[in-house]
Amino acid sequence: MTDIGGGTAMSTGRVEAFSDGVFAIAITLLVLEIRLPEEPRSHAHLWEALWGLWPSYLAYVVTFLLIGMIWMNHHRMFNHIRRVDGMLLALNLLLLMDVAFLPFPTHVLAEAITAGEGASAAAVFYGAILVIGGLFFNGLWWYASSRHRHLGDGITPAEARALRIRWGVGPLLYLVATAVGVFSAIASLCLYVFLLAFYFFDMRPRTSGA
Repeated sequence: MTDIGGGTAMSTGRVEAFSDGVFAIAITLLVLEIRLPEEPRSHAHLWEALWGLWPSYLAYVVTFLLIGMIWMNHHRMFNHIRRVDGMLLALNLLLLMDVAFLPFPTHVLAEAITAGEGASAAAVFYGAILVIGGLFFNGLWWYASSRHRHLGDGITPAEARALRIRWGVGPLLYLVATAVGVFSAIASLCLYVFLLAFYFFDMRPRTSGA
């Protein structure tokens, strides 16, 4: 626990609890964006309508797992953070703002692919939100780990630098996937699936005692 600004104390536990709540709400709101385009007139029409929603299912799964991956790495990050100050809170809030916004570009992308119009623009918009979120995530870790100012004894300066490099690659890869979205929204989503497979692995450096 540490003093924030005017002397109000806050623990990392409170920051994590608030962050977890935002992640949970954002990941739940995704499913609310999946809607039938019109009321089915028959059993056959219902199956046709459900099948026609495949872009929404795909966008939902990819974004659900992306938010889950961000949450996992956010949890790993705060395993090492032991002190909180105003700047760290602000950076964490910016990251959460981006996460909470993700259901909207997810809906835009799914609707564009379904309509067959504007899919490239929607894919670029979706990717841009992920790039911005990646920058906020890395800004949070860079600030916390710079000069080891907010980290505990469970991670060495060398390990913190290694994480800065590994996590720092994320926004660059998101940017590549965003650029691909200019030509193909589906190809862009496939790249995000690849990034999920990459980042779902434990990115923490192994200590000599591990």
